[in-house]
Amino acid sequence: MPTSALPATVALAGPTASGKSAAALALAQELDAEIVSVDSALVYRGMDIGTAKPSAEERARVVHHLIDIRDPAEAYSAAEFATDARRLLQEIRARGRRVVLAGGTMLYFKALFEGLDAMPPADPEVRAAIEAEAARSGWPALHAQLAAVDAPTAARLAPNDAQRIQRALEVFRVSGQPLSQFHQNAAREPLPQPDLFLSLEPSDRGWLHARIAQRFDAMLAAGFLDEVRRLRARGDLHPALPSMRCVGYRQAWEALDGQWPAEQLRERAIAATRQLAKRQLTWLRGMPKRRVIACDAPDALAQVLRAAGVEA
Repeated sequence: MPTSALPATVALAGPTASGKSAAALALAQELDAEIVSVDSALVYRGMDIGTAKPSAEERARVVHHLIDIRDPAEAYSAAEFATDARRLLQEIRARGRRVVLAGGTMLYFKALFEGLDAMPPADPEVRAAIEAEAARSGWPALHAQLAAVDAPTAARLAPNDAQRIQRALEVFRVSGQPLSQFHQNAAREPLPQPDLFLSLEPSDRGWLHARIAQRFDAMLAAGFLDEVRRLRARGDLHPALPSMRCVGYRQAWEALDGQWPAEQLRERAIAATRQLAKRQLTWLRGMPKRRVIACDAPDALAQVLRAAGVEA
């Protein structure tokens, strides 16, 4: 394919452990592109092993953006991501380079390509009341409450997805409107769209489960628990922060707190990562413009490159 006909912007999504990082790296090299990370965990400095952050060598080969831009004590919202990503898209294209948007945080993709809605800000008192209810009754009970007032939002959330259940109930209690209604009613500004949206999805869920287990074992061997110990030793981090709610970190923190036997860490972290992958795949099924490539196919990487107009 002539260089002028190659896609200027490629989005590459998929569940955790589907091979996105390796595919994005290969794609960026072939397209002479820069990578914009679409990952809510990679933004945090000092969280390298548990996020499978690209290595220094990989980042030297291809320019990566939106990695290591926040301290773990800070928050980073989907709205902030959308603002940063739109700015980067303009800057990278102005330099004559192509862009690969790669990651698994589906809300970030939505914020960038579809926009977000003007919802009420956080209300500490309402949030504290919801947390107190959850402490008494459990998050599944609050999930049932959410289903009664906002069935579409509850349907896409797991019964123990504390962070998102809390926010959805908070929005309803503050505004009197369900979160899903904000999504339906918002006026959309013109938003950037990728020339190509590829999604790495498994045809065999068991393949992905095996990959998740292998990757967590590799993280443990690489010193993941020591990484979490260093974060805890700072003294200013706690389990309620978005950074420490990241899959794997939350389970490691609880294990180091002695909330359950340490030997259960592997099982609990792998189970939580499987649930994350399930939610990611649910999000992806709601993105009709994506082009699905089976990540468990032997030639998955070659298919990604061919889809973008470059050969393996």
